[in-house]
Amino acid sequence: MKNVNQIRIPKEASIKRIINLMKDTGFNGKRLAKACLIYEEMIKDSECRKFFGLAGAMIPAGMRRIIRDWINKGYIDVLVTTGANLTHDLAEALGYHHLQGDSQASDKELRKKGFNRIYDVYMHNEVYGAMEDFVQGLEFSSGMSVKEFIWFLGKKLKDDNSIMRTAAKKKVPIFCPAFTDCGLGIQLALNKEIRINQFKDLKEIIDLAWTAKKAGIIIIGGGVPKNHIMQALQFTPKNASYAVQITTDTPSPGGLSGAELREGISWGKINQKAKRVEVLCDATIALPIMAGYLA
Repeated sequence: MKNVNQIRIPKEASIKRIINLMKDTGFNGKRLAKACLIYEEMIKDSECRKFFGLAGAMIPAGMRRIIRDWINKGYIDVLVTTGANLTHDLAEALGYHHLQGDSQASDKELRKKGFNRIYDVYMHNEVYGAMEDFVQGLEFSSGMSVKEFIWFLGKKLKDDNSIMRTAAKKKVPIFCPAFTDCGLGIQLALNKEIRINQFKDLKEIIDLAWTAKKAGIIIIGGGVPKNHIMQALQFTPKNASYAVQITTDTPSPGGLSGAELREGISWGKINQKAKRVEVLCDATIALPIMAGYLA
C-alpha cells in the first residue's frame, strides 16, 4: 500500500499536474483523477469505440463547447443525449443565449418578464417562437431516424459551436431515445405530418455496439442516455472495457442514475476486468476539469 499523497499545489500548476497529484489522494478527488486517466486511455486506444451519455441541463450550464470540442477532436464516437440538450443547443445556435440569473429570484416575476428559470440560469421564452419558425420552415422527408434528422438539422445551422452541426460534419451519430420529451420534439410534432422512425436508431446503436472491437462508456448523469447505451451493450457479444460515470446520485434508492457501474457486470454490460470508476460530483465541476486535463 502507498501513502496517501498530502498534496501541495505548486504555483501556476496546470490542471494536468493537479490531476496527477490527485490520483494518489482519496475519495472523489482520487476518483475524478482516475476518470481523467481512464478517459485518456480510451481516447488513445484505437480499437475503442467511445459511447458518451449526456443527461442533465448541461447546455444551459455552459458545457456546450466542451461536448462540441470533444466531438470535433474524436473523443466521442457515439453521443446519446436528452432532447433538452438538443433543444438548448438549437436555442444557442439561433442566437438565444442562456443568461446568468439568480436561483432565489421570484419565479412569479420571471414569468411576467418572459423568462424560464433553470436553477440559476435564465432563458427567454421567446426562443420557442423562434424555434417554431425555424423548424416549420424546414423541408424534410418522413421516415428519417432521429439521428438522421439531427444530422439534417445540424447541416442547416450556421453556428460552428453547435453540437449538432459539429456531429453532422464529423459524422458522429447522436441518438436521442426520448426525443418527444423536449421542445424540439414538440415543434416536430406540429410540423405537418412528419414521421420519425426511432426503431432505426435503436437498431443502429445496437449495430455500433455489436461491431465495436472494444467499447468504452462515459456517462454524465445517467437516466435514459445511460440505459440506452447499457442495453445496447447487453444485447451484443461485447461489453464495456472502460467505464466512467459522473453523477450526483447514490445507489441505495435503486435508481439507474446512481447505480454503480459494477452492477452492470451482472447484466453483461460491463466487463469483469473493465477499468471503471464512478465519481460523485456535479458534472459542471467535473467536465471542465476533465477537459482541461485532456486539452
